[in-house]
Amino acid sequence: MKNTSEQKQVFWFTIINYLGIAIGVISTVFIYPKDKEFLGIFGYIYAIAGLLFPVMIFGAGQALINFYPTVSNTNQRQLFKYGIATIFVISSVLFFGVLIVGTFFTIENYKYVFYAFPIGISLAFIELFKRQATNLNKLSIPTLFEKIIPKIALPTVFILLLSGFFEVEEALVALIISYFILLGCLSIYVFKHYKISLDFRFKSLFSQIPKKEYYRYSFFAFLGSFGSFLAFRLDALMIPEFLSFEANGTYRIGVTLASVIAIPATGVFSIYAPLVSKYIKNQDIDMLGTKYVENAKLLFFVGAILYGAIVLGIDSFFELLPTYDKLVDTIPIIFILGANVLFNMSTGFSSEIISYSKYYRTNIILILILVVLNIGLNLYVLILTDYGIIGVAWASFIAMAVFNLFKIFYIYKKFKILPFDKAYFNLFLITLFVGMVFYWIPEMQNNIVSILVKSCAFILAMVYIVFKLKLIYSLNYWIDKIFRTIR
Repeated sequence: MKNTSEQKQVFWFTIINYLGIAIGVISTVFIYPKDKEFLGIFGYIYAIAGLLFPVMIFGAGQALINFYPTVSNTNQRQLFKYGIATIFVISSVLFFGVLIVGTFFTIENYKYVFYAFPIGISLAFIELFKRQATNLNKLSIPTLFEKIIPKIALPTVFILLLSGFFEVEEALVALIISYFILLGCLSIYVFKHYKISLDFRFKSLFSQIPKKEYYRYSFFAFLGSFGSFLAFRLDALMIPEFLSFEANGTYRIGVTLASVIAIPATGVFSIYAPLVSKYIKNQDIDMLGTKYVENAKLLFFVGAILYGAIVLGIDSFFELLPTYDKLVDTIPIIFILGANVLFNMSTGFSSEIISYSKYYRTNIILILILVVLNIGLNLYVLILTDYGIIGVAWASFIAMAVFNLFKIFYIYKKFKILPFDKAYFNLFLITLFVGMVFYWIPEMQNNIVSILVKSCAFILAMVYIVFKLKLIYSLNYWIDKIFRTIR
């Protein structure tokens, strides 16, 4: 990544994300284990919201990114406003549908849909505003809002619930309010930097973009987003239905801690989405291939050192905590889901390449493969085995591995580019060797010493070796910059 602006965006995006994840990790290891059932209930509600919001936004977020570079300044604003109108209209229709189902049918746990619905609306608008902030190259502050407000709200509500100040229903309402606060902050920021009028006539927009083309793209984007939920987050709905809310809470803890690894990927994917779209529109496949390898290599490196540090030190870290007994059963979940996240990161922005190319419909086929595989494997382990949540984690890993391999193969077939090169292969071998060396170091009597000797020393050794061999441009860029500043 040679562009300084891109470097700064990735840097600050990553810092903010890690600040949010740090708050989340502290809450996860100290607070959430004290009431896994409530954590499981909120995870279930959030999963329902995740099922609703792709319907509400109906691909408008991705369409905003895809068509934004191709229209005039005036129509860029109209494109953004059309996304707002889409959410309002679909949410209204969907709300009446939810009411009708609730009136005429008795469904277990259906009451949680009414808590999920306002969160779904918030998520839809948040997604649209984040996409617009990405177009404006002003993603840091929106990321700050998105990552910090929910991370503060959930543990705060948890503490009030544990102290008896809130009942469960009141706690859920407080969490809903926190998402509307997030939406308010984000909308104020975006509208401050991007003024729009109240003119909601879209004739000029669709004179520049054929309406049929817009709807076709939005529909496939919706299918991809909806399918992604079924593929990646269905477990949060299935575990309570087949096991319990408490089991869902245990699994959520594992997901939260494993997600630490994915934070750099979130920043890179969000920031590079417009660039991927631009390279493809300009048919600059050579530059696209260069960025593809650069970012896949960077994300593998960051993910690998984080995953290695977790594997080497998680048990010693948990033993330092008063909640060890309630956390120890999440360790195998963290290992499996962490490997899942690492594998996904190591393939770079494959999904973005397909999404913003003329082959975007293929994403639907790939997602459908993942959905069928994930649902099938989850049903198998939940109904026909006694593997429980560990089986769910393995089902997720297997499905995601197949999904990513399909994407790599397809991109190579269509664009003749891969996310790997010789330096990537060398980086993989170095990571494997260094990880094995530190893994075979005996455990220390003192847990803090064990963490320092194994996890921290592993990270330092990896950073030093990769820096000296100049395998990752971004690493050398930032370390050299820090040294110049110190001098």
